[in-house]
Amino acid sequence: MLTSLFLFLITGVTLSLLLWTGFELFRAREDPLGDRLEELQSHALVNTSRVARRKSGGTLFDRLLYLVSLVPAGEDWLRGSEKLLRQAGMRRRNSLALYVLITVLLLLILVGAMAALQRNNPPSSWIGAMAAVLIIGFMLPRMMLQRMVKRYRRRLQEALPDTVDLLGIVLGTGLALDQAMSRVSDEMQFLYPELANEFATVVMQVRAGQERAKAFDQLVRRTGVEDIKSLAAMIVQSEKFGTSLSQALNVYADALRTRRRLRAEAAVGKAGVKMLFPIVIFILPVLFVITLVPAIINTLRDLKLLTTGR
Repeated sequence: MLTSLFLFLITGVTLSLLLWTGFELFRAREDPLGDRLEELQSHALVNTSRVARRKSGGTLFDRLLYLVSLVPAGEDWLRGSEKLLRQAGMRRRNSLALYVLITVLLLLILVGAMAALQRNNPPSSWIGAMAAVLIIGFMLPRMMLQRMVKRYRRRLQEALPDTVDLLGIVLGTGLALDQAMSRVSDEMQFLYPELANEFATVVMQVRAGQERAKAFDQLVRRTGVEDIKSLAAMIVQSEKFGTSLSQALNVYADALRTRRRLRAEAAVGKAGVKMLFPIVIFILPVLFVITLVPAIINTLRDLKLLTTGR
């Protein structure tokens, strides 16, 4: 009785912490400008500040990162997770620590639940179940994070044609590139907030004294979208050779819209193949049951009547 109560309390506390960390990780930013300034500061000394922050102690989140970095291959896992978080658009200071905390809490929940289920089983079964739980608890947050990265990139790619078209129009009015990008970022903030925030980051980096080519290179590495890579190369080359960027952006926007239409047509073409498996697995068995079961029942009833009649 006491063991069950203790396990129930531990599970409740762990779930509460998991919900809190998820809320802190995914909640909307209240100060986007402050978050962007913190991101620019972190880019300045990214390697040295990361090592110093993880080794100096400090807050609870910093100590958690330091403990994880002491585990073999823990530092590489933290770097990979931080890269994925940035590519998913989560660039707050404590995003990595919250992600690590979610992973640890999920592992604790799964281990506790499996320990309660396997308490009466032999040690061989217990070891296999614990290994499976550890693998699932470690891989599930990473798979969810990778899906968030794909969704963020898809949103950037969908927003790019209209944003590039608007950027070409604004440049045609005579504004400079930084002013045009800032204006487009303000206009697209409510329609395409992800790409608007990326443009605002590039503008702030350039205004802080960074070279425009380097700022766009960081944009490409931060997003990982091929169309943004082509856009950055076009802007840098146009600035280098002094060609008209407005006309080039208008042509590129038309090409992006064509690509978006082709992607939509390809998705529609794949829909029939994707629907084949749900139809075969879920719909056809139900149709067979509806059409054949009544006939089988009537046949069995007739056979029963014939046998009893004889």
